[in-house]
Amino acid sequence: MAVKKLSVASDESVAAAAERALVVEAGLDAVRSWEAEHGELTAEELAWADAVLDAGGTPAEADRRVG
Repeated sequence: MAVKKLSVASDESVAAAAERALVVEAGLDAVRSWEAEHGELTAEELAWADAVLDAGGTPAEADRRVG
């Protein structure tokens, strides 16, 4: 049986999107694991996290901007 080598060129953005999806899934797994041990995040904690993400930067920097 002959083997035929195939090469596929992919756009770098496809690789970047795949990597981002893996990072997001790992983050969601981490949250699920934390919640399994400590209980679900409260509405207040989720609101704080949303504010941090909206403000960008680190949580400490966002706390200074968000209050």
